[in-house]
Amino acid sequence: MAVTTDIIATWRGPRQVMRRLLAMGQREDRALAFAMAFCVISFIAQMPSLARKAHLEGVELNPLLGGALLGAVIILPLMLYVVAAISRLVARVFGGQGTWYGARLALFWSLLATTPLVLLRGLVAGFIGPGPVQFGVDALWLVVFLWFWVFTLHESEAPRP
Repeated sequence: MAVTTDIIATWRGPRQVMRRLLAMGQREDRALAFAMAFCVISFIAQMPSLARKAHLEGVELNPLLGGALLGAVIILPLMLYVVAAISRLVARVFGGQGTWYGARLALFWSLLATTPLVLLRGLVAGFIGPGPVQFGVDALWLVVFLWFWVFTLHESEAPRP
């Protein structure tokens, strides 16, 4: 299936999509592509708020974009690998029988599946700015991400026949 179709399917049933992704076999390039796609989309989502900040504060936009690019595309993927490793260790303590790859895939896919809300958050931050609406979108993103991550991680840690 296409990634966009899988994203829509994840909103209906994250476990089924994760099961299908795991059945495709261990492909580290696929997991990395999911992580990098999320990171690039999150960088793009920051652009409206950075443009707003540059305009309102009278600062140059290019350094802001450069810093956001460095953070989103270089530093964030490294942090995601660490978070995935920690989640695997925690799952192992609670009896998880998955793999390191499964933990990475669960985290990376859960993040990628929430990109529609990440883009919405970027638009809200750019056009409305900080306030209750942005807080509501942030809270909604967090709830949806945790929902996806818990279910996909549970699926990846389940014993396989």
